[in-house]
Amino acid sequence: MEVASGGAPGPRRNSIAFWLLGLCNNFAYVVMLSAAKDILEKDAKHIEKPCRPEVTTRECHILSTGSVLLADIIPALIIKMSAPMFIHRVPFGIRHTTVVLLQAASFLIVGISDSTGIALFGVILASFGSGLGEISYLALSSNYPSSVVAAWSSGTGGAGLIGASVYALLTDSKLLAVSPKHTMLIMLTLPVLFSFAYWSILQIPRSIHRAKLFQPSTWIIDGGRTTMSSEAGRISGEEGETLLRHTDSAEGELMLRGEEVSGNSNSMSRIQKALPLLRFMIPLISVYLAEYYINQGLLELMEFDCSHGFSMSSESQYRWFQVTYQLGVFVSRSSSNYLTIPTKHLTTLAILQTFNAVFFTFTAIYSIFPHIFLAFLVIFFEGLLGGASYVNTFRAVHREIPVESREFSMGVVSISDTIGIVFAGFLAMPVHNKICSLPLRYNVI
Repeated sequence: MEVASGGAPGPRRNSIAFWLLGLCNNFAYVVMLSAAKDILEKDAKHIEKPCRPEVTTRECHILSTGSVLLADIIPALIIKMSAPMFIHRVPFGIRHTTVVLLQAASFLIVGISDSTGIALFGVILASFGSGLGEISYLALSSNYPSSVVAAWSSGTGGAGLIGASVYALLTDSKLLAVSPKHTMLIMLTLPVLFSFAYWSILQIPRSIHRAKLFQPSTWIIDGGRTTMSSEAGRISGEEGETLLRHTDSAEGELMLRGEEVSGNSNSMSRIQKALPLLRFMIPLISVYLAEYYINQGLLELMEFDCSHGFSMSSESQYRWFQVTYQLGVFVSRSSSNYLTIPTKHLTTLAILQTFNAVFFTFTAIYSIFPHIFLAFLVIFFEGLLGGASYVNTFRAVHREIPVESREFSMGVVSISDTIGIVFAGFLAMPVHNKICSLPLRYNVI
């Protein structure tokens, strides 16, 4: 049941709420990727091995971590591709409740499962939840000042850093040494924080439709004349204008006049609105394709011996690679208030990330890093590029798209990173298998 806010949303309070929503929404997604190698070892009852004094052969899984990536992202893509056509009929409160339940179920299933197949099903639930959450909270942000977009982006970056770090700290055999199973069960505290951020911290404008727990008729937003007319009659002045602004302008005017909107014309209108968004989407797709190809196809193939890898096992090295990447993402996503990249330079970020992907491909074939520390530095740079592309893309959409189309546009552009990640998953698996078939070569710089 959504709690109404009688006054105007408080900027600081709502920024905190959106930061926490970003943190919680992406947390499960990040944890599943950090746990990818552990999930793939479920069937083998894997026990973490110590570092190798000398790395002379490749240790490759039959399934690459790209398979976990696909389970963690394809459901999100399905949600994001289909949702813009119907999700506006579902109240934000119901969407939020669904996201929280999916996240809790994912942690529980992955934690208690003893097989890779069941664990991957839990990953799929996490993906559905994060995909629905991203498209919902970004759309919700159109009802607030642009500062909440920066807060959301920083929160998602925080999810990467905190999620990957917490998982690594808990499971590292040299630190807390908690089993992956019990670590997942500990993560069940996150859905509680998630619920609190939305229901208790966020101030929801009166123009937002509220679903009432014991009134099923309010669980679906009526897109026809009655609901809009009654809302327009009930809300006057600035809030009434806000209500009209947050619908498609032509559609809203017809509804307020009591006219029906054709389903076909509405769909065509949405497609026409989506085409100009490609200038934001294509660079973001490219960045995410490159970086997730690196993270889930190549990083697991990089292993350093004890003397050059801080005496960490290969599993620990992989987890801390993920932490380093997420640190870079967090720094760049949190800096947009101080350093804003113009829209015309978003393509430059995509080109640089593509160069990174080529470089890491050679790194996986020829062990050209003399020490793991240098690998951490380049991975951190990779994260900086990814985070900068994400936050600056959505701030550009919020800034340049007219207010009457902003909610729809934010939802559509949110598909971009998911599309890039799916492509990366399909690319990572054959490349992983090909490199695994090659002899381990050294060409240390």
